[in-house]
Amino acid sequence: MKKIYPESSQNFFDLEYNFGAHNYSPLPVVIKRGLGVNLWDVEGVKYFDFLSAYSAVNQGHCHPKIINALLTQSNSLTLTSRAFYNDVLGIYEEYITNLFKYDKVLPMNTGVEGGETAVKLARKWGYLKKGIPENKARVVFPKGNFWGRTLAAISSSDDPISYKDYGPFMPGYDLIDYDDLNQLEEKFKDPNTAAFMVEPIQGEAGVIVPSEGYLSGIRMLCDKYNVLFIADEVQTGLARTGKLLATDYEEARPDILILGKALSGGVLPSSAVMANDEIMLCIQPGEHGSTFGGNPLACSVSKAALEVIIEENLSQKAYELGNLFRKELKLSLSKSKIVSSIRGKGLLNAIEVNDSPESKTAWNICINLMKNGLLAKPTHGNIIRFAPPLIITKEELMKSINIIIKTFNDF
Repeated sequence: MKKIYPESSQNFFDLEYNFGAHNYSPLPVVIKRGLGVNLWDVEGVKYFDFLSAYSAVNQGHCHPKIINALLTQSNSLTLTSRAFYNDVLGIYEEYITNLFKYDKVLPMNTGVEGGETAVKLARKWGYLKKGIPENKARVVFPKGNFWGRTLAAISSSDDPISYKDYGPFMPGYDLIDYDDLNQLEEKFKDPNTAAFMVEPIQGEAGVIVPSEGYLSGIRMLCDKYNVLFIADEVQTGLARTGKLLATDYEEARPDILILGKALSGGVLPSSAVMANDEIMLCIQPGEHGSTFGGNPLACSVSKAALEVIIEENLSQKAYELGNLFRKELKLSLSKSKIVSSIRGKGLLNAIEVNDSPESKTAWNICINLMKNGLLAKPTHGNIIRFAPPLIITKEELMKSINIIIKTFNDF
């Protein structure tokens, strides 16, 4: 007989602690329901969601168009693998390639799979097209990058929390400072350099926004040295920063584009790697794939999720409300001794707390935000990221801003 647990938060805390791996440290809140910009816990308390599942829920929780696509497709066909054609994949591929203006797309499931696919693709291109000697291809990453926790991803990390005790690591990676074109050019002088993979804004590092001209500078250097520009837009893409892609702020079109998170509106795992034929067709049948990659359910949901972004003009909305968000916070908190900086683009923003990363100050502020009806989470110890669903109204945003200001002032 199935055991029925009372709907109290502590019981759910205990269940996860007793039966789950201890690889996360969540806020002490148990979510039961989500709709739009709001979440409700098991006690029925309502919150503003200012994490959006790390920007996977740009379109809001349980968006009706996306849920309808999920339900409709799930009653018809969910998975065939790529052993056969299906009647959804090609339609989705045509839509997304036309939207982002690339020749081809390779659909995967998670963001880190997208990153791995991009690195494999760049290496393959390096050998077949650039003439790099076998097993000599190098890929450059900026320090502070985060694109997942697979062995390949942590091999590019300079954060001990990610890589300590997990070696040996993937060879062929080089690390340089973020937002430094001089270091980048030095690496590009190595003829074995195949690609530079970079987040247009570093999300997990604490919403680190590079200098104006950095992205277009990357594009220029990649052209000069015949190196592929890989843009990791898993978190910054799909309207989050006020443009459809964060690279759209400059003349910085990537050779390889990685999408994920909000590509399915938070409904199921879906990612995509996009490139033109000269790059994408370096991979031949049998050389890369995934049982679930490009499944009909994910394709139907992802197409609907992209349509919501376009139809509801979420890029422009994020741009305008993001400007309002930073303006109001800077007016009210710029003189606060506890605030070191307020930064971001669109509705991807952060407040850096004026305390050491080892302190519990940012965590305690997030606990108080939760008590006041808003959910956010620290990153790197002393930085609080604020990323609400892009469908948030001006009225809802102002209510949220008031909660944030009150919480910081009270603290």
